[in-house]
Amino acid sequence: MKALDELTFDNRFARLGDAFSTHVLPEPLDEPRLVVASPAAMALLDLDPALAETPVFAELFGGHTLWAEAEPRAMVYSGHQFGGYTPQLGDGRGLLLGEVYNAAGEHWDLHLKGAGQTPYSRMGDGRAVLRSSIREFLASEALHALGIPSSRALCVIGSNTPVWREKQERGAMVLRLANSHIRFGHFEYFYYTKKPEQQAELAEHVLKLHYPECREQPEPYLAMFREIVERNAEMIAKWQAYGFCHGVMNTDNMSILGITFDFGPFAFLDDFDAHFICNHSDHEGRYSFSNQVPIGQWNLSALAQALTPFISVDALKEALGLYLPLYQAHYLDLMRRRLGLTTAEDDDQALVERLLKLMQNSGVDYTLFFRRLGDEPAALAVTRLRDDFVDRAGFDAWAEVYTARIARDGDDTETQRRARMHAVNPLYILRNYLAQNAITAAESGDYSEVRRLHEVLSKPFEEQAGMEQYAQRPPDWGKHLEISCSS
Repeated sequence: MKALDELTFDNRFARLGDAFSTHVLPEPLDEPRLVVASPAAMALLDLDPALAETPVFAELFGGHTLWAEAEPRAMVYSGHQFGGYTPQLGDGRGLLLGEVYNAAGEHWDLHLKGAGQTPYSRMGDGRAVLRSSIREFLASEALHALGIPSSRALCVIGSNTPVWREKQERGAMVLRLANSHIRFGHFEYFYYTKKPEQQAELAEHVLKLHYPECREQPEPYLAMFREIVERNAEMIAKWQAYGFCHGVMNTDNMSILGITFDFGPFAFLDDFDAHFICNHSDHEGRYSFSNQVPIGQWNLSALAQALTPFISVDALKEALGLYLPLYQAHYLDLMRRRLGLTTAEDDDQALVERLLKLMQNSGVDYTLFFRRLGDEPAALAVTRLRDDFVDRAGFDAWAEVYTARIARDGDDTETQRRARMHAVNPLYILRNYLAQNAITAAESGDYSEVRRLHEVLSKPFEEQAGMEQYAQRPPDWGKHLEISCSS
């Protein structure tokens, strides 16, 4: 384990120069204090978790001090926001403090969100509030625990710094980790500003550092784009399978690595609703749950346009054509496993679609249904679950097909089936009302609930003694929380 002053920096993105980012120092928070830290994320930097409770930890990640080797930079990029192109965006409240590599040779960006104004703040204050910082921290670590590719979160630092949103709140910073913070919007920025030299330098940087295996292919950039398509298809398949709604799938919020990125008004489904909109600013439903799959393809098409200087249009179209089949294969594979199936049959897609339609019409809790389906033998489980459905005859017809399908699937024991299903069906997810309870307590100075919730969510598939309250259906008020981008 390392001490905080023993981190080894290698600031590769900063070396690209001023065309790609601007040197900015973080604005320190008043009276910084630890709200919560992730031992698992600290381990990525070889840090002892006990360091989180030391005063220097809060000072470092509250903007008061810096490592001598850190080179804080605000990145410039652009992007399509709700379908319209914005020529310049950039890190308006975030700073890439530097890149650290660990004992395993992995490079991790240290990105401080809420660090104050930058040249890209666009009249904003550059701050983050405590509630949004807690939500991003919890979401990053919860998605990772579910097996969904995501940026990570090291800690949240609270403060007495006043920040104005709809009302006065307290400023906070969240330190997030990723192998890269380069977005689709980086490529769009240099493409639309007609800066081919910088665009080529960026492409080579990404290829060399993040897709080195593609350099061995006859067309390295095309191979890289194909890999980006494949990663996004798999990531969004996992979003859909686990009921995760991102809320703001702008191209500037899409990672070049195919990881979940930039958490704002996200939500997990409570009752299954394919048309659920988690962002109350999304009046047209562009980023509704059911639209995430086509929007993923739309965003990849926007990236493809920015890559036309390096790859032929026909080759880009062919690579884009891989997205939907790959998505469908990943999604159906995971849904089979969630249903307890180990083999594939042609009618499995219809089996899943019929179930989701029944769940939609009855307001069935998406997470708890699958968990309870694996609690008991299939015939007994569906008998107990039928009362959750308004259309009981429809569910009975589905259950008959399902139990027959389970009988054909294999000869493992019920104990084995239960273990398999519980390994992919979480008991605990980050419901909005649970996050809100933790935020309300934290805003009054009590950080115990956010720490407890983080610990529960770090083991979502394991039943944890004394934590039954985190595995309940939400109260009515908890289903109707409005979350905005400013959160």
